[in-house]
Amino acid sequence: MSHSRHHYAQRRRFLIQGSALGAITALHSLGSWAAAQDTQPGKLPGKGGKPRSAPALFIGHGSPMNAISENAFTRSLNALGQKLPPPKALLVVSAHWLSPGVTAVNVAEHPPTIHDFGGFPAELQAMEYPAPGSPHFAREAIRAVKGVKVVPTSEWGLDHGTWTVLHHLYPEAKIPVFQLSIDYARGPDFHYQLGRELAALRQQGVMIIGSGNIVHNLRATQRGLPEAMRASQDWAQRFDEAFAGALAQRDDKRILDYTRLDAGANMAVPTPDHYFPMLYALGAAGRDEPAETLFSGFHSGTLSMRCFGFGV
Repeated sequence: MSHSRHHYAQRRRFLIQGSALGAITALHSLGSWAAAQDTQPGKLPGKGGKPRSAPALFIGHGSPMNAISENAFTRSLNALGQKLPPPKALLVVSAHWLSPGVTAVNVAEHPPTIHDFGGFPAELQAMEYPAPGSPHFAREAIRAVKGVKVVPTSEWGLDHGTWTVLHHLYPEAKIPVFQLSIDYARGPDFHYQLGRELAALRQQGVMIIGSGNIVHNLRATQRGLPEAMRASQDWAQRFDEAFAGALAQRDDKRILDYTRLDAGANMAVPTPDHYFPMLYALGAAGRDEPAETLFSGFHSGTLSMRCFGFGV
């Protein structure tokens, strides 16, 4: 079994076991990595030497092929990475780590690159993103979350919702990265509240990234269509615009109640797996913190590539 297939199999086992991971497992895992050398916490340098919090971002990641593509979206990621001060660590909530019944955090010191997809070119299958993990800040994430037990695990790595984005954002792969899973048995309010609790990590210099897509209906994509500013279908365009309007007003309640955001919500978000990561970035933002659009447009006709950030 290949390295990637092995970790993909581990992912499946983790999802199946999900809620069975209890306090004993958590304590055992904590003991095995708590002695890891701590990264020194602290705010990032800002203008005039004044400290600033790390940003919170939402990135519409789209197809894994973006990892080996040069387009307007990937160029925007590269430019963003050059603009922002490097954070102490990166906490990523990816649409591709779903764990029904449990919220988990990856505490591996050297998280492997997971190729959790098939049918793509060998060049993509061979890519690695050898960033170190961050046991220290993973522990800080566990401490920050008060409303639910966060279970530490090493049986995960960096899935394509993470590394295909970071390959362009921070191509040198030197900044520590750790992922938090999505408890898929929970609703929008739960994920938004977790984002609010994790906001404390921004004060320590940890950038929080949600990676998914605002409009994500794979059955309705039109592969082969070039990237475009507007969607090929009205329902995708309308939902994306409705979301952008609510975000501009920081009408978080409308965003949380996404099934009523637009009449085409059932087509735009048939399942919430790619929508939920956005709620972590939104929750991690202060209530009066404005969102800055980082990129907008569509791939494959209806796949919204909208990206935005707070504190950028």
